[in-house]
Amino acid sequence: MKIMCLNGWGGVLHKELTTFLQQSDPDVLCLQEVVHTPGTSKDWLTYKDGEHVLPQRANFFSDISGVLPDHEAIFCPAAQGVLWDEDIAIDSQWGLATFVRRELLIVEQEQAFVHKQFSPHSYGDHPRSRNAHRVTIFDYEKDRPVSILHTHGLRDVENGKADTPARRQQAEKLLHMIRRCHHDHPVIVCGDLNVEPRSETLEMITEEGFTELVTSRGFDGTRTASYKKPGRFADYLFVNAATAVLEFDVLAAPEVSDHCPLVLQI
Repeated sequence: MKIMCLNGWGGVLHKELTTFLQQSDPDVLCLQEVVHTPGTSKDWLTYKDGEHVLPQRANFFSDISGVLPDHEAIFCPAAQGVLWDEDIAIDSQWGLATFVRRELLIVEQEQAFVHKQFSPHSYGDHPRSRNAHRVTIFDYEKDRPVSILHTHGLRDVENGKADTPARRQQAEKLLHMIRRCHHDHPVIVCGDLNVEPRSETLEMITEEGFTELVTSRGFDGTRTASYKKPGRFADYLFVNAATAVLEFDVLAAPEVSDHCPLVLQI
């Protein structure tokens, strides 16, 4: 089973990403920074947050659903805010998406907030709402369930990626979700956590009996050349003792986002 985790950057590198996903065809894709704007037929809109201005695929969720037609597509909104068509404001949703090959039956799932709650009328002040999504699927080939949970850790404009009380509370809520999984089968936890390798968040999840693969296998970062700021780590992937890892990689090429895809084969 191939599991991929990626912050999709709102589809900024749309052509490169869709080509890559068609070729790699993961069994499960955990995608963060997903835009969903079903009320527009525009291909591109613009995100504006002060000096931070970024093109976004207006219907990024639908784009990826079309690229992976054999997958069950699940969108998990964290907030509804505004994107821009020149000077016209358009309501748009933002959050996580999980894509599961239909041969792998989803027997349980859970969506919950790990920071704040759903923000219905704006993206909100930083640090903004963050949610997590967990699917437990049944793998008939191996005759076992597999639980996969992903999230997008909060962005803190003032404190960067440093440990904060809000990040600790976020990690505690994530652990509550993790503990609801039965650990006698493979459990994978992944996402753009927005923290450094020696963070309290990673320590708390590791103490729960998980191994983090990006740091433990010596990768030097999870950011691509499109990311111009200092700090090369953001994305992590954890496995429990019941998970037999066949292969794990952080793909620096092709460049499909300002984040590298994390690819796990179990």
